[in-house]
Amino acid sequence: MFLDVLRRRNPKFLEASIALHRQGKIPANAYVLDLDAVEANARVLKTEADRLGLKIFAMTKQVGRASSFCAAVQRGGIDRSVAVDMACARATHRAGLRVGHLGHLQQVARHEAKAAAAAFQPDYWTVFNDDKAGEAAEGAWAAGYTQNLLARIKADGDTFYRGHEGGFDAADVAAVADAFDALNGGRFAGITTFPALLFDHKSRKVLPTHNLATLTKAAEALAKAGRTGIEVNAPGTTSSVLLQGLADAGATQCEPGNGLHGMTALHVVEDLPELPAVCYLTEVSHLSGGKAYCFGGGFYIDPIFPDYDVKAIVSGEPTVAASSLRSVEVPPPSAIDYYAMIDAGGPKAPKPGDTAVFGFRGQAFVTRAYVVGVAGISKGMPKVESIENGFGEPQSWPV
Repeated sequence: MFLDVLRRRNPKFLEASIALHRQGKIPANAYVLDLDAVEANARVLKTEADRLGLKIFAMTKQVGRASSFCAAVQRGGIDRSVAVDMACARATHRAGLRVGHLGHLQQVARHEAKAAAAAFQPDYWTVFNDDKAGEAAEGAWAAGYTQNLLARIKADGDTFYRGHEGGFDAADVAAVADAFDALNGGRFAGITTFPALLFDHKSRKVLPTHNLATLTKAAEALAKAGRTGIEVNAPGTTSSVLLQGLADAGATQCEPGNGLHGMTALHVVEDLPELPAVCYLTEVSHLSGGKAYCFGGGFYIDPIFPDYDVKAIVSGEPTVAASSLRSVEVPPPSAIDYYAMIDAGGPKAPKPGDTAVFGFRGQAFVTRAYVVGVAGISKGMPKVESIENGFGEPQSWPV
């Protein structure tokens, strides 16, 4: 879905990635990151967030919490992460980012709460119920500080991805706030939801969800109850061009993820300030039955898009030429993606060892792919900075 955008807006990145693979410096089955572009994107987002008075936390799961990615984000001015789970918290903390937000989307397991509080002391900790609020507060109390708690809220008409449901009834938010404040080690800090924004395929625009209106209404109810300084955390499809709308709706926090590498759904249809900065790179293994089989392990076709003809650049040399594009059959999510099958018909048929580059929007943290950070592309001096797994841990590749 993003290959055309990558070829047009960041061709040097694709060419450098292919060249490094040809030189034996990047493994097959790897998400490759343009760290120069990530740094520039982070700076764009941080500048706009500062202009609007928004706190900004970096989401890193899509690129496997890579340490070099975290460092590039920091160079761009963002010094805090949002941890979608404890693995994110560990990796980003280890990489030098402060944990700005913990517990959203995945709650912290009961026997991890005290350790999380002691190790991370997150700026904000989201909880879905009173039990989780108590665990977070107890952990903070034991660590000697008071934890800012965010209540995940919900109301009729809100949208949640299947498996993401949960939270307090928005109508009860004032009582929830009082209950948080009564906890030793805890205090009510604000409210959150997900998603606050979603890409609409029909209009080809990012639109606010009902969830965002729920946040706005709940914030108004809290203000009427005499509460001030309420944090409103509103993540989802975050590009710099959308931050004004979040601020206008009363948000105080934003959490760019795909925006940091220029690959939100809106980046497919509009040239936004952020530059696309991720590709998936692999290698042809063998030929069989008119297909070239390339190594898999990292295929993740984002289900927010309708089915489309997946294509890859397949070449034995650096190129972004249209003549290098070939259609690819990717195994369905129900199958293990040991290989994907590239059309091998016609002239210049793929050969074993050829590089294959894809431009889909991935989720590296749920794959078996390597994550490779490359710096210096903008200066014409590409250099591999890190080769890690989806937990931000160094890998001893090739063996």
